[in-house]
Amino acid sequence: MREALKEAAKASEKDEVPVGAVVVYEGKIIARGHNLRENKQSILGHAELVALSKASRKLSSWRLPGCDVYVTLEPCPMCAGALQQARVRHVYYGVTDPKAGAVTLGLNLHENKQLNHRYKMECLGVAECGAVLSRFFKSKRTGK
Repeated sequence: MREALKEAAKASEKDEVPVGAVVVYEGKIIARGHNLRENKQSILGHAELVALSKASRKLSSWRLPGCDVYVTLEPCPMCAGALQQARVRHVYYGVTDPKAGAVTLGLNLHENKQLNHRYKMECLGVAECGAVLSRFFKSKRTGK
C-alpha cells in the first residue's frame, strides 16, 4: 500500500484527487497509476484504470489472472467492473468510500455469481490513505 500512497502523492501534486494504485504480479509491481481525470479531462482517468491499462500492456493481455491490485480508496462501480473484466485475483483498498465505493454501495460485483469471474476484495483500513484524502479536500475548502 505504501507504493499506492506514493502514486496518490503524485496525483495530489497534479491537483488531482489523491488516489493511487499498483498492480502486483508474481510478487513484483508491474504497473502503477494515479488519478488523472482533471489533467486528461477523462472519466477513464481513475487510478485503477490507469494501472490496469499499463499492466495489460506489460503482460500483453487484457486478462490479468494472478494479479493483485492495491488502491488507496475503495473502487467505484466502474473500476470494480473493470477489475472483474480484467480477471484480477485480489483487490486490497486502503479506506472505504461512503459516497461512491462499489462495496459500500452494495454493488458487490467482485462476488456476483452471475458473472463469469469473481475476485477477492478487502479493505485494509490504512489510516494514512484516509488522511491523504482528508488533507486534500480540506485544502480545497480552505484554500490552504
